[in-house]
Amino acid sequence: MRLPTTERAFVDHSYPSTTAELIADYGDSEIALPNGSETVGEILDRMGDETYENSEAVSQALLTGVSHKAIGRRFYSDRDQYTPGEHGPQQVSF
Repeated sequence: MRLPTTERAFVDHSYPSTTAELIADYGDSEIALPNGSETVGEILDRMGDETYENSEAVSQALLTGVSHKAIGRRFYSDRDQYTPGEHGPQQVSF
């Protein structure tokens, strides 16, 4: 996931900056995700009270803080056990 428009917005912001300041300035900005959207305020609020030293730190917080709307198939794992009736890999002995 990339946040090109949002990342540029944070470059011109004055740092260090707190979560509350960033939410006040950018909180209504919407980020489109594969399964919906979230606002910058929703994401940063989830991250808790922080002081960000630069735009890169804000971008990393946004990437880290997105919800399940940012992932593909929720609860999918290719490492789950096979269901009854499915034939998985056959054991090979040497």
